[in-house]
Amino acid sequence: MTNLTNKVALITGSARGLGKAIAERYAALGADIIINYSRDKASADEVVSNIKAMGVRVISVKADVSKVADVQRLFAEAISTFGKIDIVVANAGIELVETPVTDFTEEQFDRVFSINTKGTYFTMQQAAKRVTNNGRIIYIASSTTSYPVPGMAVYGGSKTTPKYLVEILSKEIGHKGVTVNTIIPFAVDHSGIFAEADSYPELRKQLLDSCPMGRLAEVEDVANAAEFFASDLSSFISGQHLLVNGGATN
Repeated sequence: MTNLTNKVALITGSARGLGKAIAERYAALGADIIINYSRDKASADEVVSNIKAMGVRVISVKADVSKVADVQRLFAEAISTFGKIDIVVANAGIELVETPVTDFTEEQFDRVFSINTKGTYFTMQQAAKRVTNNGRIIYIASSTTSYPVPGMAVYGGSKTTPKYLVEILSKEIGHKGVTVNTIIPFAVDHSGIFAEADSYPELRKQLLDSCPMGRLAEVEDVANAAEFFASDLSSFISGQHLLVNGGATN
């Protein structure tokens, strides 16, 4: 079993969904946790309460990753509280689906890219500066970056660019023993746009039909991969992109 005792993990966008699952998994393995949220304080407080019950230290920091000053403050507060950061998961993001290329607006484009691309770039920049030697940096992407889906041009595009950064960063800081990798989840049930069972029925059916296992991903599937990349088992794996998609091909 992975042991993250004495490690400190910062997960952006961790009040709900995938970020919450990863934060709670790391806490269960002994890590101290920095929860990040932008608006939903009630959900962040709930996650903090859950993690405190596991007997590790935890704080929550309100920060909008689309604002560089907020990202810098998030990392500064983490260091001030815990003295170090060993693991950073760049997870914060928003989705835009069922929006054809002919229909998306400049406002939609700017909002999605400001969080998913700019926010991830500056989160990973701070991680590169702050993470300890032999630390871990993990980017949560989307299977739309590997298998384009109609209606997701803006979303998939915004999640594609940081994969390039992962490869560059793995080369630039590899000498410190830091690994930098991407997790590429399939659509996740009970999270994001599929938080409600009856949401986006046509898209859900399309995705289910493409997956040999006949289901969407669950948050625990992604947390499993995040556990692996945080562990010593992945110490010589860097600059890689791991599909967590049950063999789906679109």
